[in-house]
Amino acid sequence: MDQILYYICIPLGVLMKWCWQLVSNYGIAILLFTLATKIVLLPISVWIHNNSILMVKIQPEMNMLKVKYNGDSQMLATEQTKLFKRTKYRPMLTLVPLIMQIVLLLGVVYIINRPLTYLFGVAERDIMELATAAGVNTESSSFQLALIEAVRAGDYTLPAGFSWLYESIAGFDSRFLGLELTVIPTAVWGVYTVIPLLAAASSWLLCFSQNKANVLQHEQGNGNKYGTMIFSVALSLYLGCFVPAGIAIYWMAGNVFSVIQLLLLNLAISPKKHVDYEALEKSRAALAKLEEGVDKDAEKRRIKENKRRERQDYRRFFSIVNKHLVIYSEKSGFYKYFKGLIAELLARSDMVIHYVTNDPNDIIFEIAQSEPRIKPYYIGLKKTISLMLRLECDMVVMTTPDLDKYYLKKSMMRKDVEYVYIPHALMSMHMGMKEGSLDAFDTVFCAGPHIKREVRATERVYGLPEKKCVEFGYPLVDDLIPLGEAERKTHKTEGRREILIAPTWNEDNILDSCIDTMLENLLSDEYHITVRPHPEYVKRYASRMNETVEKWRDRVGEGLTFELDFSSNKSIYSSDLMITDWSGISFEFSFATKRPTLFVNTKMKVLNENWQKIDCTPIEITLRDEIGVSIEKHDVSNIASIVKDMFARAGEHEQRIEQALNAAVYNVGNSDPVGAEWILGKLIEKQALRRK
Repeated sequence: MDQILYYICIPLGVLMKWCWQLVSNYGIAILLFTLATKIVLLPISVWIHNNSILMVKIQPEMNMLKVKYNGDSQMLATEQTKLFKRTKYRPMLTLVPLIMQIVLLLGVVYIINRPLTYLFGVAERDIMELATAAGVNTESSSFQLALIEAVRAGDYTLPAGFSWLYESIAGFDSRFLGLELTVIPTAVWGVYTVIPLLAAASSWLLCFSQNKANVLQHEQGNGNKYGTMIFSVALSLYLGCFVPAGIAIYWMAGNVFSVIQLLLLNLAISPKKHVDYEALEKSRAALAKLEEGVDKDAEKRRIKENKRRERQDYRRFFSIVNKHLVIYSEKSGFYKYFKGLIAELLARSDMVIHYVTNDPNDIIFEIAQSEPRIKPYYIGLKKTISLMLRLECDMVVMTTPDLDKYYLKKSMMRKDVEYVYIPHALMSMHMGMKEGSLDAFDTVFCAGPHIKREVRATERVYGLPEKKCVEFGYPLVDDLIPLGEAERKTHKTEGRREILIAPTWNEDNILDSCIDTMLENLLSDEYHITVRPHPEYVKRYASRMNETVEKWRDRVGEGLTFELDFSSNKSIYSSDLMITDWSGISFEFSFATKRPTLFVNTKMKVLNENWQKIDCTPIEITLRDEIGVSIEKHDVSNIASIVKDMFARAGEHEQRIEQALNAAVYNVGNSDPVGAEWILGKLIEKQALRRK
């Protein structure tokens, strides 16, 4: 630690020496040094001030996110991260003032205790020889001050070669306002008692000023405000008692200068010019209204119960040895991707499946009640991090990408765990997912040939080791096809044809770019139009959705419906035509019903900006003209004639969709048996290797 402080203090020591040489008084030099550090660090202070204003500026949006994602902490954290990235807010920047204060305080303590080094420029080896000769304990942090006092008192005479140092020590004025700055107040008390009291008072002044004038602290609750104040005052009182008086002078001066700096920054960069306080109050009211209906005691009990469940399940998970297969699921809605595989695995073997979920209300707990070979565990997201690191099993199956990139890491206990990725969409992996999202997996269950091509191309471009690609398929489509066939048998063709408009929620989607033109041209006696926005769009942009509904309210019931209840998918599979932009549901609709989709080429949804490094055209692009027709936004004014032509060619579209399905998806209708067979074969192989 001394070595680190030594180098940190080199520039601080130069500054302190310059201040001391300028005024020839140590107390005034400390005041001047404190002011100089404030000036040098002013750009950082301005940066922090702007960041604080930005935090309060985005607070209304933060509050509304809490309202929208109430109860979904994982989604809330994801959206807050996106907000911080979009607005360039840096949460960790709030720690900078504390870090700077600690570094400067340690530096000043170090320098004040070592004037021979930093003020007089005596070499360390010479200082140690002089202190040893003077009988000073060199283990003490203030041994240089003790050596100076020994020379001053005549208890030790410097060697002839250090006569210049004697003159420097004799001229070293370490008193300020009648107080000796090298003295620790509790060692002498008396008049020095005022020093810790003044240090505490200066800290109170700074906290009081920040609570009133600092844009960020002003918005904090009283608990945070006064809790910080009490801690700061107590710390200052403690420091004032047990450190040299010179350090307390620095601390007091720093607090006073910080108050002045805060007031000046508020004048130069006024928060009132940047923060919409009216919007802030409205968002607070919305948050308060949400909390009104919450039984806080019941919520506390629920949280406590979930924590108890988590602890028990965590212990139970690790109490079981020789686990072969672990399935990890983020929430209940992901069970549908594992359902068929689990059924096949249970039917084909006597294995036990360990199912880890982050959702305390996951449907797996209900299913496990009638199937003892499914062992479910509720493990919260934070606890899952340590669970994954401690994992000991033969295989982990999951739909969550980005393994080893963010919070979910591979096991540190066993290096032979097989990590298997299961698809939860038909989209591409190089454009529809983040860069490197599948790189850490050992095996990828491929929905179709496009995934296998993309995986191999990614390995070539980035020089990655070859992973296993299993020609699996997409179980969700397998489940939907029978439903689509049953619906087609009962579907009535007379009367109005059903058109479903189901856009994404991404930037430039249909609802934000061309819905009015679309409805103006489609509404007629021939069609019934259902507008079904993405649930995420309604969550995020409720006001925009309400404006659209209000604008077309007069036409609702006359061939127009806005479907804002997402509990049923009936409208999806009973429609004759879907209109969307880049929604993945278009593939499921067309493959299940064999009816075409009309795509509007809005801005593409791209999660990997470097996707073009991989020389594979994403399936989101290639399938558009295979399962339907794609048009540009400026063609929407002609949409009525385009739709009419698509209905006239329904038979042709059905044949093309059937061909596209068989070309784009592996093992149609048989993906789960194929996947289960591979998993069982791999587990048998691993067990055989372990026995060897």
